[in-house]
Amino acid sequence: MLFAVLLFCVVRPAHAVSNEAILAKSPPKLLSEFGFFEDARAQKPAEGVIPFDLSTPLFSDGALKYRFVHVPKGKSAAFHESEAFDFPEGTALIKTFAFAADQRAPDKAIRLIETRVLLRQADGWQAWAYLWNEEQTDAVLKIAGAKVNIATIAADGEPLAFTYAVPNKNQCKACHAFNDEIVPLGPKARNLNHNFPYDGGNENQIAHWAAAGMLSGAPAPEAAPTVPDWRDAGASLDARARTWLDVNCAHCHRKEGPASNSGLWLTYGEKDPVKIGVRKRPVAAGKGSGGRQFDILPGDPDGSILPYRVESTEPGVMMPELGRHIGDPDAVALLREWIAAMR
Repeated sequence: MLFAVLLFCVVRPAHAVSNEAILAKSPPKLLSEFGFFEDARAQKPAEGVIPFDLSTPLFSDGALKYRFVHVPKGKSAAFHESEAFDFPEGTALIKTFAFAADQRAPDKAIRLIETRVLLRQADGWQAWAYLWNEEQTDAVLKIAGAKVNIATIAADGEPLAFTYAVPNKNQCKACHAFNDEIVPLGPKARNLNHNFPYDGGNENQIAHWAAAGMLSGAPAPEAAPTVPDWRDAGASLDARARTWLDVNCAHCHRKEGPASNSGLWLTYGEKDPVKIGVRKRPVAAGKGSGGRQFDILPGDPDGSILPYRVESTEPGVMMPELGRHIGDPDAVALLREWIAAMR
C-alpha cells in the first residue's frame, strides 16, 4: 500500500491538472481541485495550462482578465475560420477577473474576484464561476452567483465604487448560447492572431498553439483572419468599431444567438448594412430606443439607438445587459465617431 501511494505521488505532481475534475458530472467546490495553477495568487499556470489574450477583450467594468487554456495531452483543437475552435473533450478554458486598487497602476495591489471555467465534456460545455476568498488563496464554486463591492481608482484618477456581479449558472448560458448550446466566445482565429509575451519570448498565438500540438489544421498566421485592437488609432475606424461590436455584442446579436429575433446582427463578418443596423428600425426596443427611430442613422450618432444603449447604465436600456455596471466612455466615443463618419 505504501508503495502504491509513493508511486501515485511520483506520477502525479502536486500541480498537475486533474482531468477527473474537468470531466466530473459535479464540479469541485474549490478551484484549486482542478490543479490549473502552480501559484494561484500570482495566476501562474501549471504545466499544460497555456496563457493567452484577445486582440480586443469584452469590457467588464474595467476588470483585468487573465485567460488560460488546457487541452489534454495528445489531443488538439480543430481550427475554424470564423467561429471558436472545436476543442476536444477534456479541454478547460479559464478566465480570472481582477481589479487593481488603482487602475493607473494595473500591475500593483491586484485583488482577484472570480474565475470562470468552461469545461468540455462528452455532452458539451459546462460553465461554472468561482469566487475568490478574502485571503486570495482559493476560490469557491458559486452556482447562484454573488455580489462583490469594488472600490478602486479609475484611469482618470477619480474614486470608483460599484457592485460587481459574479454570474449565476443561467447567466453563463445566456451569454454563451450558440444555437441553444453553450460554446466558447473568445478563442477564435481573428481574436488570437497576434503576438503574446510567453516566458520564452513574443510569439504569435496561433503559431504557438499549433507548434505545441494543441491546434490542428491552422494556416500560417499571415493567412488566418485577424482583427485590430479597437484602441489602435492606426487601424481603420470601421475595423475598430466592428471589432468592438463583435466582441461586446455579437455573442447575442447574431443569427445563431439569443438576440437573433432583433434582426441586429453584429458579427465582424456581417456584410449587410441593414443587419448591422444602418437605417434599421428596432424590432422591440421599448424605452431602449430613447425616442430614436434607427439603430444607426448615418452621420447622426445623437439620432442612433446603438451608442445611446452602449452609453447607458440604466437597466432595461443599457447594452450589453449583462457583464457590466458602469459605462465605457472610450467605446462610446469610438462608436459615435464611426457613425458620424458614415454617409
